[in-house]
Amino acid sequence: MSASAVEHPCDDEPEPMLVTANHLMGQLPGYRVEIIGGVITVAPPPDGPHARALTKLMRPFIAAGLDDGETEVLQAIGLWLPGGPEDYAIPDLAVVDSDFDEHLIENNCYDPAVFRLVLEVTSSNYNNDLRNKVTSYAEAKVPVYVIVDRRHGRVHVLTEPVAGGYDQHRVYAPGQTVTLPESIGAEVTLEVAALVKAGSPRA
Repeated sequence: MSASAVEHPCDDEPEPMLVTANHLMGQLPGYRVEIIGGVITVAPPPDGPHARALTKLMRPFIAAGLDDGETEVLQAIGLWLPGGPEDYAIPDLAVVDSDFDEHLIENNCYDPAVFRLVLEVTSSNYNNDLRNKVTSYAEAKVPVYVIVDRRHGRVHVLTEPVAGGYDQHRVYAPGQTVTLPESIGAEVTLEVAALVKAGSPRA
């Protein structure tokens, strides 16, 4: 029996998925790498309209006072997911408890218990936001999940997480306003038309 076989019994085992994900992040600066349902997903850097929609979105949350006191409004903060041993997501926007720093779990990701709301602005991988993340965020018991669906020009608001998804799923079109649950810490109203316009390429 060779010494190498004794000293390196795990040479043929694949590296942990989290290690692979972090290698990808290092190789692809600006890309968003997540592990959802045990699958590594890689999203390209967001385009300008995506960033513009996020800026428009932050304003009503900040104006409502959610970035001071008991909560903070943050972009691209890691959320550790209970669906798999290495699952995590990086939502575009989140409202979190102000003491979130005390709830770091692993890989710069935080306990889902500190998240009051997560929000995604869809990109080319919109099916991930509309399907896989619905299940994952519900499993994590995130109370409110908002999706700005740029492909179809709508805003989805999902509340009351249950097994496999959310019990309440409302869809809003341009011309409508969305009033989010006050459980996030304050009343926030979003204008669907303004968000859809912000997220669309300018002619």
